[in-house]
Amino acid sequence: MAKSLSRRRGAAFWKGAEYSGEALDCKPSLRLINQGRRIVFFGLPCFVKTCTRGQNGSRFSNLSEQMGLDSNLFPAGAQTPVSAASDDAPPARAITASMQNLLAQYFADQRQAEAASSPVHDHQAKLAAALTPAPTPAESAADSLWPQSARDAVAHLQAEIVELRAQLERQNQLLQNAQAQADHDVLTPTLNRRAFLREATRAMADCKRYGEEATLIYVDMDNFKAVNDAYGHAAGDAALVYVAETLNANVREGDSVGRMGGDEFAVLLRHADLQSARVKAMKLEAELMMGTFEHNGLYLKTGGSFGVRGFAGQASAEAWLSEADAAMFLVKKSSR
Repeated sequence: MAKSLSRRRGAAFWKGAEYSGEALDCKPSLRLINQGRRIVFFGLPCFVKTCTRGQNGSRFSNLSEQMGLDSNLFPAGAQTPVSAASDDAPPARAITASMQNLLAQYFADQRQAEAASSPVHDHQAKLAAALTPAPTPAESAADSLWPQSARDAVAHLQAEIVELRAQLERQNQLLQNAQAQADHDVLTPTLNRRAFLREATRAMADCKRYGEEATLIYVDMDNFKAVNDAYGHAAGDAALVYVAETLNANVREGDSVGRMGGDEFAVLLRHADLQSARVKAMKLEAELMMGTFEHNGLYLKTGGSFGVRGFAGQASAEAWLSEADAAMFLVKKSSR
């Protein structure tokens, strides 16, 4: 018995579609059933015994042809059956194609058509693809739903992200170089005066807060003017580098060495009392006197005068450094 219906038990059917048999269970979806075979939209099941196309069956046929589903429903070259099964025959197992599969097939066809008509030769897309790790099977299945134009846009954005990261890395490197140049002396491998005073200020704060001890050693090179006059300014620069390297090689990693200007240097000794600093000053003076520096095949010598001053609650790093300078001047004056 053929009936025409538009809605039955909450299930949405095409108005005018004819069917025979009894609907056992219907869920809200649109289905085409023909001799036990069915198409399910939105992935919801529906069970009926038999179905015939009737006079409006061409609607379902046209729909399946437009969606490219005939090959899924019937074997190649086979005629679409139109006769109805008997009401007493058990329903055959249905073949289901969900809306998700339909959309996946549609987008896959769109990508193939776009790739055949206008292949992409974008360098940035290739760069992003090279830097992107291989997708997992789940990611590949998800990516297959995107058309080629969307994938190209994503690849372009990925390439831009790579370029921006490279620019950020270069900017960070330039910033580090600028900071190093701002803190270090232009000639010798030491801190400049500004950076050294900053380290001295930090040491003073630690002494006040934790009760630690710290000491400054002020160094003034001896006979520096004589070296410049006798051998030229290049020899004087070599002497400055020699003194800086000697001081750096004989202090601890946590200590600081800075050039205060001209031929004057300063050493900050953390966790060192006044007596220990005086012993260290004597050792540094001996190292300078025993060593030599090379200039144009000549091995020259230089020395220095050392003044020591421990932290005793000075108001500022400048005041502390000035006291160490005064102590050095007294030593130099007494040695003449």
